[in-house]
Amino acid sequence: MPAPPKKPRRTAERILEVALEQFNRFGEPNVSTTALAGELNISPGNLYYHYPAKEVLVNALFERYAAELDRLLDAADGVHHVEDAWLFFHVLFERLWEYRFLYRDLNDLLSKNRLIELRFQQLLDHKTRAVRQVLDGLTATAPGHPRAQDLAPVATAMVIVLTYWLSYEYVRDPRRALEPEAAGAALLRGAFHVLSLVMPYLAPDDRLHLLALAGRYHSPPPPP
Repeated sequence: MPAPPKKPRRTAERILEVALEQFNRFGEPNVSTTALAGELNISPGNLYYHYPAKEVLVNALFERYAAELDRLLDAADGVHHVEDAWLFFHVLFERLWEYRFLYRDLNDLLSKNRLIELRFQQLLDHKTRAVRQVLDGLTATAPGHPRAQDLAPVATAMVIVLTYWLSYEYVRDPRRALEPEAAGAALLRGAFHVLSLVMPYLAPDDRLHLLALAGRYHSPPPPP
């Protein structure tokens, strides 16, 4: 018996998918709603029916990203081992990569969109709490168990690397850094550098385990 035909995707969802792909590829300021409508092969009026302004479309994408990131950050209290942390941060970087247009033009975006400015601050707070939970889990068996005041600046540094890693990759190699074929190596480098900040506070066996993971998955960036 033949499978039933697939239902066509709803127009609103198609618009979001294509907008995300175009924003990631060219940068949100460089993609007009007219260009989006042409890419979708729909009329501008059809696009405006679902998203009356480009800001509404950007906000919808951001809310979808924020919901996915919040769910992931909520799992931080279950990270107690180096391998868990490696996976946790790699998946975090995958989410950032999937919505990389938000970070590609971050300062411009925050300066003109008050809603995203406030929500980004909330995400930053959630990210900081999650990183502190990961640090607590990873250092629980470390000799002397590092004090909270010692780990606070480490958590801040880790959040900074998480937030601006893609910008660093872009500055290092503007022509290729944000292309899909560069994603795998860039995300592995990011996960390694975030975890390298906590390495001095790990138990010796965990430190060796992290180095072994880095040797298995991470390769240093090529010379410019």
